[in-house]
Amino acid sequence: MNHQKFRLTGIATLLCMLLISTGIIAQNPSPVSGVVVDQKGEALIGVSIMIKGTSTGTITNVDGKFTLPATNIKNPVLLVSYVGYNPQEVAAKGSSIKIVMAESSKALEEIVVVGYGSQRKKDLTGSVSVVKTEDLSSLPVPSVSDAMQGRAAGVQVISSGTPGSDATFRIRGTGTINDSNPLFVIDGLPVSSGLNQLNMDDIESLQILKDASATAIYGSRGANGVVIITTKKGKGDKSHINFNYSFGLQEATHTIKMLNASQFATLHNEMMTNAGLAKNPEYSSPESLGAGTDWLDALFGTAPMHNYSFSYSGNSDKSSYYVSGNYLKQDGIVTNTGYSRYTFQLNTESKVLPVLKFGNNLTLNHDIKSSGNYSIKNTMLALPTQPIYRSNGNYSGPVAQPMWDGDIVNPIGLAKTVDNSTLGYNVMGSVFGELEIMKYLKLKSNFGLQANFWNSRSWAPKYAWDTSINSNSYLSEQYNKNLTWTWDNTLTFDKSFGLHRIGIMAGTSAQKNRYNYMNGSIQTFASDLTQQLSNGTLQPTIGGSTSSWALFSEMGRFNYAYNDKYLVTATIRRDGSSRFGSNNKYGIFPSVSLAWRASQEDFFKNISFINDLKIRAGYGITGNQEIGNYSFASSLNTIKYNFNNTVVSAVVPTVMPNPNVQWEQQKQANAGFDATLFNQRVDISLDAYIKRTDKMLVPMVVPVSTGYSDVYVPSINAGKMDNRGVEVTVNTKNLTGKLKWNSSFNFSYNQNKVVSINDTVPMSSGSIGLNYNLALIKAGQPINEFYGFKTDGIFQNQKEVDNHALQVPGNDPYNRTSPGDIRFKDLNHDGVINDQDRTYLGSPNPKFIFAMNNTFSYGGFDLSIFMQGVAGNKICNANRFWSEAMDVAQNQTTETLKRWTGEGTITSMPRAVYNDPNKNTRPSDRYIEDGSYVRIKNVKLGYTLPTQTLKKIYLTNLRFYVSIENLCTFTKYTGFDPEVGASGIDNNVYPVTRTYSIGVNIGL
Repeated sequence: MNHQKFRLTGIATLLCMLLISTGIIAQNPSPVSGVVVDQKGEALIGVSIMIKGTSTGTITNVDGKFTLPATNIKNPVLLVSYVGYNPQEVAAKGSSIKIVMAESSKALEEIVVVGYGSQRKKDLTGSVSVVKTEDLSSLPVPSVSDAMQGRAAGVQVISSGTPGSDATFRIRGTGTINDSNPLFVIDGLPVSSGLNQLNMDDIESLQILKDASATAIYGSRGANGVVIITTKKGKGDKSHINFNYSFGLQEATHTIKMLNASQFATLHNEMMTNAGLAKNPEYSSPESLGAGTDWLDALFGTAPMHNYSFSYSGNSDKSSYYVSGNYLKQDGIVTNTGYSRYTFQLNTESKVLPVLKFGNNLTLNHDIKSSGNYSIKNTMLALPTQPIYRSNGNYSGPVAQPMWDGDIVNPIGLAKTVDNSTLGYNVMGSVFGELEIMKYLKLKSNFGLQANFWNSRSWAPKYAWDTSINSNSYLSEQYNKNLTWTWDNTLTFDKSFGLHRIGIMAGTSAQKNRYNYMNGSIQTFASDLTQQLSNGTLQPTIGGSTSSWALFSEMGRFNYAYNDKYLVTATIRRDGSSRFGSNNKYGIFPSVSLAWRASQEDFFKNISFINDLKIRAGYGITGNQEIGNYSFASSLNTIKYNFNNTVVSAVVPTVMPNPNVQWEQQKQANAGFDATLFNQRVDISLDAYIKRTDKMLVPMVVPVSTGYSDVYVPSINAGKMDNRGVEVTVNTKNLTGKLKWNSSFNFSYNQNKVVSINDTVPMSSGSIGLNYNLALIKAGQPINEFYGFKTDGIFQNQKEVDNHALQVPGNDPYNRTSPGDIRFKDLNHDGVINDQDRTYLGSPNPKFIFAMNNTFSYGGFDLSIFMQGVAGNKICNANRFWSEAMDVAQNQTTETLKRWTGEGTITSMPRAVYNDPNKNTRPSDRYIEDGSYVRIKNVKLGYTLPTQTLKKIYLTNLRFYVSIENLCTFTKYTGFDPEVGASGIDNNVYPVTRTYSIGVNIGL
């Protein structure tokens, strides 16, 4: 009995020990280890392995093996991810596991929107750039176009600091002396207005079609490239709410240093003395005047910007919806300038039958632009010796002789009292129906409308600011209406037959536009409080006009793929346009492109580091119908003349008709390749192209003997222009573990040349007034190349003047070329400096454009650094024509402190002399500067809360970020900013701004 009791006691003790040991084992689980291989059984190095719901993780070693520390989580799940492979969730069963990863083809299977349809990215045969919309999110810029800068190879986007303005696009260089902007297509609707009406948070995808094989489907509108934007639709299986807000502060990236009052008085005294004129008594003691007024500081300031965006979306088996609202308020850094925008977006789709769905895309926009009446040039030139306000609170004005006190009206007074504003009301929308006749055959009909209404208003009150007097108040108003409707019908066939895949699209497109405007103005009001046209009393005017155009097109596209290895795309479009002359109403625009996926060949299977290689080539013909609405007809003007002592009205033709006018034609050949390397860690695209613009519209030479005007002349298809270039895009995944680092780089080279221009007759361009044409368009040269005199130093003494070619003759020492003046080169060696000595001074067209983006992420933190720039272009700093002239009573830059003051002065800055007898300010290389720059365009740091934390507060996303736009610019250019416009002329240009912003993204 005792023995049996002892045995039971022993068994119980043993069970207790087992339970205890089991508990100890449960509390101290074993580590998890294993190996990761691909489908061929080869080890994968650097695979990221995380325990779900924790921050615990590791990466595989050179043998594909990994070990994770023990965890107290019951039934842990491993999150396995590797670049180029599908991510997995694997249950950690056992102490050693084997994970087999499958290659991902997600990037190649990505759907890309092209003209009148979409294709898999792997099937593209033309040159198409896809801009990642996630790269554009949270950027502190008001316009989509600004955000696109530097994001695609071969696409130059030139921003402007003016609030509410849109950027200028150049795709593969400037293709014509006329309208070189690309065609914008938003949700399938070709639009004429820019992109500033869109809310950036509403954009789902953005593609840029660059070569003719991609753009020929748009026929007579595809010559300058096509930008296709698709807005968001409802996604997922439940409703989503998103709210974004950002606040920014804007400032000028760089300002120009002007002379202070003492420095200006010294210069003015010197200027008058050198001209033999009396000095201003007020400037008898320059040092006593001190710093004086900083007019630029008064014009520029720090300006806030607010951006609110809200969206609600959802999706189900039968319907989807996306609704959003946006409010943007941007004050300008220049006094009394600003922009406000209200945007509403509604996109829906409903499947009313299994084979029939309807949908719509609707954008409503209202914007307000305040442009004030600023003049950056006049603000620079206003005298620092003049105050902004008099002691009585009135704005000041010049009070003495113009040669002493200048004649510039107070620029701050004008900026603050004159009101120039534009109110816009815009509708852009479409409705569509799509019938699935068979699984591989669909019929789609899309009707769209773009309606733009904008009212412009200008109000200038009367004023008396010392000697600056405006006796009459002035009011001008203009009302504009622009309506365009589009109706597209397409039939699409897409089917695979074994290894063969065929896609066919056929359709028609009709488009019609009508534009109307009317305007009126009047002066003198009984009270400036009654600012209505009906309340004015003096000099009423009225005007108005209307124009229209229409387009009807038939088009087709054929796609063929064999075994995803050999690809062919052919398109054709026939356009009939009211803009073309009676002898050229219709045009045909074909294209063909081929692609070979070499990596699918058997001999490529042993080249392990190349995952995908596709070689492309294409050729196509496109057109540009932006040639004016009535180029084929004569312009008529109403005149009045005296007949038998009676005033008679008559209508007379002023411009010779051209019934042969037609679209500008562009022929483009493109060759390139797309490659994915090193387990899809590196993507490379390279394109080389040659495009020739033929039948380019140029002004016709009309003899006066014809009876028609030789100033207002018709345009004829007599010009040719070439662009040749290379584009490279590289995307890399540098680090893929806990710390992720991705890079993207694009680089473009373009060479532009005018081949012929109206039988070699050059054209002047680049006018800035005062009969100054800064550029010349001539065969054999780049478009708009600067044209002027070459400088050759400064005359140090009269002997040097006498021994040089004659510049300005005369015996009056105050009114001829003298020591201290600029010596210009006698290029034709005829002993006289005149217009025959002008030559080409440099091109405003950049040879190189480039950009680089680096993104880093670790845990919930993300950092992006984006840089972009251009090289090989020149800028004409036209502001210096006046701010370094030293010839009248206007303020000058501090560069004039280096001016010539006597023999032996080593400088390139001439003497100061009233009226500039030597014409030192004539267009010359003195004003041509290097326009190259590298800009840290954006730096953005964000933090996203982890998923587990978000679930506790019932959110799907919560992200905070800080961002700086246009942080720093490296350039030799001495003006406000090197981004001055496509012409390369900096003349009173509103500078690009630096913006500091903070923001939050919230998702429910």
